[in-house]
Amino acid sequence: MGRLKPWPKFYLPFMLLPFLLLIGFAQAQQSYVDNQQLACEDPTKDNNITRGYLCNGEQRSCQSYITFRSEPPFYNTAVSIAYLLGAEAMQISSLNKLSADVSPITAKSMVVVPVNCSCFSGGNGSYYQHNASYTIKFDGETYFSISNDTYQGLTTCQAMEAQNPINFRELKVGNELTVPLRCACPTVRQTQGGVKYLLSYLVTWGDSISAIAETFGVDEKSLLDANELTEQDLIFPFTPLLVPLSKEPTKIELPQASPPSVPSPQIPTDPVEESKSSKKWVFIGVGIGAGFLLLLGLAGFLFCFCRRQARPIASPPPKPPSQVKPSSDSANYTGNSWSSISSQGVRYAIESLTLYRFEDLGAAAGNFSESNRIKGSVYQGSFQGDAAAVKVIKGDVSSEINLLKKINHTNIIRLSGFCVHEGNTYLVYEFADKGSVSDWLHSNKFQTSFTLSWKQRVQIAYDIADALNYLHNYINPPYVHKNLKTSNILLDVNFRAKIANFGLARTFEDNDEGGLQLTRHVVGTQGYMAPEYIENGVITPKLDVFALGVIILELLSGRQAANAEKNSGGEELLAASIEGVLEGDNVREKLKNFIDPSLRPEYPLDLAFSMAQLAKNCVAHDLNARPSMSEVLVTLSKILSSSLDWDPSDEFQRSTSLGSAR
Repeated sequence: MGRLKPWPKFYLPFMLLPFLLLIGFAQAQQSYVDNQQLACEDPTKDNNITRGYLCNGEQRSCQSYITFRSEPPFYNTAVSIAYLLGAEAMQISSLNKLSADVSPITAKSMVVVPVNCSCFSGGNGSYYQHNASYTIKFDGETYFSISNDTYQGLTTCQAMEAQNPINFRELKVGNELTVPLRCACPTVRQTQGGVKYLLSYLVTWGDSISAIAETFGVDEKSLLDANELTEQDLIFPFTPLLVPLSKEPTKIELPQASPPSVPSPQIPTDPVEESKSSKKWVFIGVGIGAGFLLLLGLAGFLFCFCRRQARPIASPPPKPPSQVKPSSDSANYTGNSWSSISSQGVRYAIESLTLYRFEDLGAAAGNFSESNRIKGSVYQGSFQGDAAAVKVIKGDVSSEINLLKKINHTNIIRLSGFCVHEGNTYLVYEFADKGSVSDWLHSNKFQTSFTLSWKQRVQIAYDIADALNYLHNYINPPYVHKNLKTSNILLDVNFRAKIANFGLARTFEDNDEGGLQLTRHVVGTQGYMAPEYIENGVITPKLDVFALGVIILELLSGRQAANAEKNSGGEELLAASIEGVLEGDNVREKLKNFIDPSLRPEYPLDLAFSMAQLAKNCVAHDLNARPSMSEVLVTLSKILSSSLDWDPSDEFQRSTSLGSAR
């Protein structure tokens, strides 16, 4: 009576569990972000990994280091980098052996930046971070662009959204933001192993775990353990890896970067070839469909955003005839002459576009003779020596006019003015000297042996994505083009792409259904239309993503979006063929056979694989599996930057060495 019974033995594990968990947590390493930082709009990817490194170290505050790649013209001195990262310029100069705080640093050079890393408590946990501050300078900056572009992946959009009170839709010039930079303090286990500091290293193209370990003189296993990685895991460009260091780092002397066409496991090879290499190369992360601009830091940012502040027009816009006065056709706004444009559309159009007289248009376009016809109802004209394209349209074109009159983007064809005469509307556009992409890929219109080079094709894909990203995210209200195809992509004298033909474009609103809208009027071109649009009339921005994926496949293969199938009488869709190329065995050979033979071997095979993989993601049957246009853009920017650095002679040497190795 009154005597306590001993605890049953099976209770002991449950009694010890809290202590075991505590010990395990104290010794745990940090999880690798694994490219999840790109999924800003996916709540399932907003987790501890994307918010920051957990406060699991022996200390709550410590000396830490981060890396940053110099980006002229703004972030290429110790002073400017210190200002951006909230660090000390003198310490940066000393550590990186710079002659002065204002000495220019070679572009893309790795700079080691010492920072104080501390544990901060947030809504969903406690994270190590070093806080910098940033003031928005340009319209269109987002948490995504600031974290992945300006700060080169040292923070994430998820962390910025969690630690700033401003909704991502309400960001504007002048907003001051907290930027939580990723850093960490060594765990008990690391400290016991001799680790004194952790450095946040930004992975780049061609990196591997072994190469990074060699650069910093650390053991590969300790590097893998510090990031909870295995030898089979993939690492991605522009993601941070924690490097455990036993002493303070010094200036990083990186080897000369070779072109990003080194063999990597993203292109399957035969088992013999695979067995000869145990290195784990950086995976070119287009499978996630995302990414952030490879034109690192502010250079890429200026390319995307500053251009929208003052966009140059590649071809000079047609000048209106001197002292043009509206003809009676154009002046009679309420008469029958305006039957092709709604009255409200007329009012808006007159505010910003030139009203041409029909007589002047006729004189400029050779009275619309056959010799001036470009294609269909489009004619070439000349206004005071400047070339222009004049398009004749019947019906209501007010929606197209109202869209184009407010757009100022170098990759969207510019509308200069219009005229209405006898029920027809004459739209005057800038002239695209090199015709359409379709002309160069699928016809012999130019009767030349010249073919679009690899770099030109990647640039064209990037230009299209840039324009569509602008339509989807940077005008109000946003638009879906709905009629994207190679015949509607025009090329200027420098072979830069310009999207044309906005007759089917329509607005969409970002609502709880993700901007989903329905229509019973399904119109488009076979091969470019997404399955959800064909089957159910669903209209979302992913409609344009699908069509862009098809265009990328056309640029890669030189084939048409839809071809007659042999012996079947049906059509073979290019969008359906890519899956067979990238899956199964012998992917390398199948991809080579898929690539446009006119390119010959003058293209980097691994970047071609990245393009193909991106296109495959874009043409996914499930619209939710497709990347957003902003993700497509930043992925293409990385491929473009790598392509611009690529030299065909390196591909030849690489192929030769691989052949001799066999």
